[in-house]
Amino acid sequence: MSQTRIAALGHYQPEHVLTNDDLATMVDTNDAWIRQRTGIATRHIARDQTVADMASAAAEKALSSAGLQPDEIGMVVVATCSAMDRCPSNAAQVAGTLGIPAAVCFDLNNGCAGFCTALATADHSVRAGAAQHALVIGAEKMSDVTDWTDRSTCVLLGDGAGAAIISLASDEGGIGPVVWGSDPTRAQTVRINDDWRPRFQQEGQSVYRWATTELAPIAREACARAGITPADLGGIVTHQANLRIIEALVRQLDADQAVVARDVVDSGNTSAASVPLALAKLVERGDLPSGSPVLLFSFGGGLSWAGQVVTTP
Repeated sequence: MSQTRIAALGHYQPEHVLTNDDLATMVDTNDAWIRQRTGIATRHIARDQTVADMASAAAEKALSSAGLQPDEIGMVVVATCSAMDRCPSNAAQVAGTLGIPAAVCFDLNNGCAGFCTALATADHSVRAGAAQHALVIGAEKMSDVTDWTDRSTCVLLGDGAGAAIISLASDEGGIGPVVWGSDPTRAQTVRINDDWRPRFQQEGQSVYRWATTELAPIAREACARAGITPADLGGIVTHQANLRIIEALVRQLDADQAVVARDVVDSGNTSAASVPLALAKLVERGDLPSGSPVLLFSFGGGLSWAGQVVTTP
């Protein structure tokens, strides 16, 4: 089958920034407590924007960067777990906003692992000839599902979107084989309940232990399937859940030379948006030169995971 690549990236974050000091006026917490446990300093919070609005803004940047016209996009996938809209899909709303005609459009909910899952789905589809170019977006408005009275979770979450254009590649590299899976026996460890209103809940210590003891071998497998070792990586972009988790995973991978995404400090946990958001920022700043091999690795609710090695556009 043909090889694919990420042709372009784009990202969007709302203008409103919520600091740790702001949160201290809302719940019993403080800046030192939050930084020590999560590494987070600020997060962006959407006000009037919807998931589809943020997804469209990120997608528009990616489309412009790729130099493509809307009618060249054959697939639009939005990875999200926080969207309030059931139908039409957020992907269809993005296509309508950007003037993309006749593309297959659907949303994908695999929690925080959503973007890498969607990326693999689009990769397989483009390689099989189902679309020439695909638009894959991770977009979340986690503030809509946040319990602002729960200091254990409200300090974590933020809003934003990241987007990638997936196209056929003319040479080697591009998007490597995916490693994905889940542990449904622990599915309730991270959840969004919908009794009186949707709200995010998690068993924080259980998630931390799982992420820091069981995920590194899966990340190494993603590298092996791409034919490289962690030592060959130019960058590592994991789900931006918690700075302590990120640093523990990087230590276990023994990839000291890699540029590591730590966007969680500025953006908080943006669930399915976190990987493309962090990747797009690194590329935009020039921290990851074109052609760098980068491990994308997302994990969370489900408990699910998905990861692959890609080369930067």
